[in-house]
Amino acid sequence: YPYETLILALGVVTNYFGIPGLPEYSYSIKSQDEVARFKKHLHQQLIDERKPDLNYVIVGAGPTGIELAGALPDYLKQVMKKHNLPKHKIHIDLIEAGPRLLPRLPKHTANRVRRQLRRLGIKLYFNSVVQGQSADELTVNGKPIRSHTVIWTAGVTNNPFFKENGFALMGRGKVAVDAYLQTDPGIYVLGDNANTPYSGLAQTALYDGAFVAHNLKRIADGKDPKNYNPRKPVSVIPAGPHWAAVVWGRYRFNGYLGYLIREAADFVGFQDLEPLDRAAKQWYSGFSYDDDCDLCATKTK
Repeated sequence: YPYETLILALGVVTNYFGIPGLPEYSYSIKSQDEVARFKKHLHQQLIDERKPDLNYVIVGAGPTGIELAGALPDYLKQVMKKHNLPKHKIHIDLIEAGPRLLPRLPKHTANRVRRQLRRLGIKLYFNSVVQGQSADELTVNGKPIRSHTVIWTAGVTNNPFFKENGFALMGRGKVAVDAYLQTDPGIYVLGDNANTPYSGLAQTALYDGAFVAHNLKRIADGKDPKNYNPRKPVSVIPAGPHWAAVVWGRYRFNGYLGYLIREAADFVGFQDLEPLDRAAKQWYSGFSYDDDCDLCATKTK
């Protein structure tokens, strides 16, 4: 192959849209460090106050915000139990600037998810614009919501590396790529960073990686590379325990059946990363809570 090969898949960074207070006071879950900081706050707040926060406010009703809203109540109840705290009602607010959930998905699916979230007791705010945050409250449409726990899932932007280094950028700041996901000969840009139809989704990033690896093998074998053919991912939106909405082409699955499909997808994902026996063991054992908290670790054991 006549060129040195460089593969860039740097992911996105959080975009706060210039809203004052959010970088200082809100939490994010886009990296391991951010998740660790968020979980430490949840535990410390419960230890200090001996009760849940007045409101847990999630900003952004996309897939990440919805999954977090559905999972957070059960997680907090487990933490309270391990810390021997009395039972308290947990208030979850989900803030969305648009008129509905999941604008990229069919309205029927969005409505099913909305009903499920309301069944879980989650309060939904639509057409609601965040204007600022302080240490004690979030301002939405000119009104304060009291909270020390605001989680921002509403916006991302392409990694600044590409703008800083003069890459050709398209809509949403994505990098222009050719039919082989190259921005220049031998320089490949994948996943969230590339200007492709389904950029921004995890399945697309995995698909892009496999596509480029296959093409590099073809080139090494003296064959012509194949053109990139975007593949529409299956959309799986978990919303609470044992419940998920699935959009798979023209098929729609909701509730427990959607949850089972999600479980099957997890198994396939594990199998992509590990041998079959290890993948089966991980899938069977499920995901455990991994907390940097001595008391919770003791109770888990």
